[in-house]
Amino acid sequence: MTYPAQIKVPAVYMRGGTSKGVFFRLQDLPQAAQTAGAARDRLLLRVIGSPDPYGKQIDGMGGASSSTSKTVIVSRSTEPEHDVDYLFGQVSIDAPFVDWSGNCGNLSAAVGPFAIRSGLIDPARIPENGICTVRIWQANIRKTIIAHVPMTNGQVQETGDFELDGVTFPAAEIVLEFMNPADDDADGGAMFPTGHLIDELDIPDIGCLKATLINAGIPTVFVNAADIGYSGTELQNAINENPQALAMFEKIRAYGALKMGLIQDLSEAEKRQHTPKIAFVAPPADYVSSAGKAVAVADIDLLVRALSMGKLHHAMMGTAAVAIGTAAAIPGTLVNLAAGGGTHEAVRFGHPSGTLRVGAQARQENGQWSVTKAVMSRSARVLMEGRVCLPFEA
Repeated sequence: MTYPAQIKVPAVYMRGGTSKGVFFRLQDLPQAAQTAGAARDRLLLRVIGSPDPYGKQIDGMGGASSSTSKTVIVSRSTEPEHDVDYLFGQVSIDAPFVDWSGNCGNLSAAVGPFAIRSGLIDPARIPENGICTVRIWQANIRKTIIAHVPMTNGQVQETGDFELDGVTFPAAEIVLEFMNPADDDADGGAMFPTGHLIDELDIPDIGCLKATLINAGIPTVFVNAADIGYSGTELQNAINENPQALAMFEKIRAYGALKMGLIQDLSEAEKRQHTPKIAFVAPPADYVSSAGKAVAVADIDLLVRALSMGKLHHAMMGTAAVAIGTAAAIPGTLVNLAAGGGTHEAVRFGHPSGTLRVGAQARQENGQWSVTKAVMSRSARVLMEGRVCLPFEA
């Protein structure tokens, strides 16, 4: 029997923040995959190596974690006053689907450098030295991200001394501005879809939990660590090696999604793994990070642990960091209360790999809260470039 040869698609493998993924220019994809649909999903699944019942993604580019099972498609923007359109696909590891429901804040840091290197930015807008401002349209959530990318001798500056907890080596700093990050036009409605800063979730076998349900950066369900038996200093193994804990968090996430209006039936949560996120918060405390770094109470404003695609994240998702910064800026949310209450234009929170600072500008008008932007620093670099090979038939 004769089998077709593999196809070769131009691609770049990049790290952005504490994630990494396979980046494509839209124009380089096979014709059938240049539009949304089954062919595109099938191609990306095969690139990453999913679905994999072994959970390893050995036969693909994925790294068998939510942080490494990711794809990005970039094209010249069709939106006024933007340079590029950025589409993010979170690829399930063990199931045959790609979740397009949200953004990846970490890989957002790599979009600007990728766009510059790939010839998608007007050369007149790229300085020989200094900062190149890339105006990104995040197509999943229809929001603007502004990336400030350092340039040296006409090339993206990737090396540097900026350190990011959760990333082993230093690199050049990229400042990201998430403009109007509240998902007020998403299917979950306003920034606080229930109209409350704190809701109560009545969950069978768990009980009544206080929760802050917020659409900012990415839809997120925040609960108090103490209410579910945790301290907020936990590292990955404490959660990810406990099937009962993972099941509990998924149940809370599903009930939160239902309360937010993101799903109409609890059964739909299984097919919406990327959103909402589930996170638990606590007041600051001393702990030791996964890299053995001592984090002191004086170093942080609060503790946050978040799950992505059913597992505790090794650091913090960039979009969840936006949600944290936004919620911390609004007095009365669980995040704000964990940070001591009052007003905050920026917070530094502790996560399993260390700490992260995120700022947000919030204001209240006519009883409604809004956030003009959230700001944080990341880094990014190219790991490999060339062509990704895969069996694929349209």
